[in-house]
Amino acid sequence: MIYLDYQATTPVAPEAVKAMEPWISENFANPHSPSRWGHEAAAAIEVARKQVLEAIGLKGGKLAFTGSATEALNWALKGTAEKGPKSRNRIVTVATEHAAVRDTCEWLAGQGMDLTILPVGTDGRLDLEMLARELDERVLLVAVMLVNNEIGVLQPISEIAQMAHKAGARMLCDAVQALGRVEIAEGPDLVAVSAHKIHGPKGIGALWFREGAEPAPFIHGGGQEQGLRSGTLSPALCVGFGAAAKLASERMTKDYDHVLRLWAAATRALGPAWAINGSVKHRYFGNLNVRKDGVDGARLIADLRDVAFSLGSACASGSGRPSHVLKAIGLDYRTTRSSIRLGFGRYTTDDELIEACERISASAYRQEKLKA
Repeated sequence: MIYLDYQATTPVAPEAVKAMEPWISENFANPHSPSRWGHEAAAAIEVARKQVLEAIGLKGGKLAFTGSATEALNWALKGTAEKGPKSRNRIVTVATEHAAVRDTCEWLAGQGMDLTILPVGTDGRLDLEMLARELDERVLLVAVMLVNNEIGVLQPISEIAQMAHKAGARMLCDAVQALGRVEIAEGPDLVAVSAHKIHGPKGIGALWFREGAEPAPFIHGGGQEQGLRSGTLSPALCVGFGAAAKLASERMTKDYDHVLRLWAAATRALGPAWAINGSVKHRYFGNLNVRKDGVDGARLIADLRDVAFSLGSACASGSGRPSHVLKAIGLDYRTTRSSIRLGFGRYTTDDELIEACERISASAYRQEKLKA
């Protein structure tokens, strides 16, 4: 199989697997237990916490582990809304946000919050002048992702955070697709990340928050995670996350250079008949979302079972919903159906990527011939 779905999930790094093994087979103690084994497990979690904090790279702040980035985003949004002053009842977000943000914001709107969803241009970027016009004394939180999960487009997070702070609001950054891939600029008050997007295990994420910006507790119980997120932590998952984060930090420049070369190889192999969705200038180059008029993307996936790629978000694909991101950048339903997402990274080779692109193009050509 040629795996080109790195935005959906990444292969677990051997270093992360090795780091996790003792905490599955040998020291299985509850890290919240007062026993010696419990203390050892708790110490390992604190090492992992430091590794994830260092990978995020923001000054100060604290980090709480969660069961996923979706949980972290839900917690950040709902917990901030719960703690916020009644005079600030507006949330501002963007049309291309992940469902974990968009659907949670819509849920909050159903609870009485005022929700503003800003459009993006055809390049997928937010117009900062439009944002400035929306920021007033009623805005509690601005939620914008750094690297879009479907089209790879980067948003100017630092500038957005500065604008939010000037208006007295806080800023939440979904950095799930950014951690370990691009630098997370200073500015956000809350940052959500995930392990399985950086060659770590599934089932664990984290929420970073600036001092004083911590949201109200979202899960109640034993008071774990600084009294903010109850529940027994898994030392194995935490350690795996930490190991993956440390490796991603050490390899970030090398990995970025690798995907930049792969991007160039893929675009050459596909050729000019395939148009790129979203900005080419402002993007993460491990994400290549392309379209070819008249091609059925779902049919391509069905025809090429031993090449793993996608139509867009794994969440949206599973629900059968058309891509809201591609719709937001102005693509109609027909053109959206003609779009595919290729995601590549650390373990992708030039040869397998070129082979996959050539096979995708050949399959698209066969579709066109059948229609002719």
